[in-house]
Amino acid sequence: MGEVKNWASILDDNTRRQADMLSHAPGIAGHVALMPDAHLGKGATVGSVIPTHLDTIIPAAVGVDIGCGMIAVRLNKTREDLPEDLPPLVLLFERSIPAGVGREHKGGGGHARARRTAQWFHDNPIPNAENLDLERAKRQLGTLGSGNHFVEVCIDTEERVWVVLHSGSRGIGNNIAGMFIRRAKDENTETLEDRDLAGLRGPTFEQYIDMMEWAQHYAYTNREFMMDAAMADVKGLVDSVQQEERINCHHNFAAREVHFGKEVWITRKGAIKADTGDMGVIPGSMGAATYITSGLGNPEAYRSSAHGAGRRYSRGAARRTFSVESLNEQMEGKAWNRNHAKALLDEHPEAYKPIDQVMEDQKDLTRIVHTLHQIVNYKGT
Repeated sequence: MGEVKNWASILDDNTRRQADMLSHAPGIAGHVALMPDAHLGKGATVGSVIPTHLDTIIPAAVGVDIGCGMIAVRLNKTREDLPEDLPPLVLLFERSIPAGVGREHKGGGGHARARRTAQWFHDNPIPNAENLDLERAKRQLGTLGSGNHFVEVCIDTEERVWVVLHSGSRGIGNNIAGMFIRRAKDENTETLEDRDLAGLRGPTFEQYIDMMEWAQHYAYTNREFMMDAAMADVKGLVDSVQQEERINCHHNFAAREVHFGKEVWITRKGAIKADTGDMGVIPGSMGAATYITSGLGNPEAYRSSAHGAGRRYSRGAARRTFSVESLNEQMEGKAWNRNHAKALLDEHPEAYKPIDQVMEDQKDLTRIVHTLHQIVNYKGT
């Protein structure tokens, strides 16, 4: 249909052009909703909500990290209950939650974890394991990955402690996505402005849906495993730790939903479901605030909201623009893996849009319930 509805006050011309191109792709079933954190992506714009007809889905729009998302847990503790010296907690996270490109649990990560993993795979068999390394997927269940994936300890405005985590479906989600993006291009017979906008139909579509939904479940469980490990680490330093609230939400996923009286596939590529009362987790960058939110169910945005701050600089541009010294300044007063500062330059806070502006732009999409500020940040490289 070729219509884009935009919530982003900070939007470069290339991103706008890409969103316009996306809105013209075959199979689109309505306007594309552009979230305030929108920025250039591969094929589809990151920070877009995309409706497609029930017989069509665009695998590159779902993305290569199927089911990527956030989990946040509020503890029954305040800042004064935590040790004054927090760097040891970063070291504990490093031992219990492997992070970085290709990282996995060596030796199964212990008997209890191995049993839990085996049980999950038994209860959730993958629809089609051909050309997939399931043993590696088992070793990566409960691991963080790299890029903007992180584990944080945060404090809200009432000094209550939260653990917040960002990750997705790791190598197996990437493999599933890559396989079907290639098949969509190979099977496409239409003229496209961008070949990454090729959609799937027919038997390949049905196979992708089954495997995509499995990968989304894997990603959700991956976050649960890591959060349980992070909670155990905190309990190792603080007595009587208990969970008071847990939120786990995807922001790279597709689901069948009804909008404007019509059932469609909704693909949220860098957006969270924000129906009335839906709880969400919207992080800023390293050093910035994270927000716990409650959706307002705005129909024009397909009951969605932003998933984070959104990039202003590409990773390459960030590495060329920012310095280790300025990153250290931005992270002053926080415990983090500063020994990897050079490798984390592409995650510099100034490489992202201001999260406060993103939240201002979407006042009609979601409301802020809690504002969190990090005191511990752990990332993979």
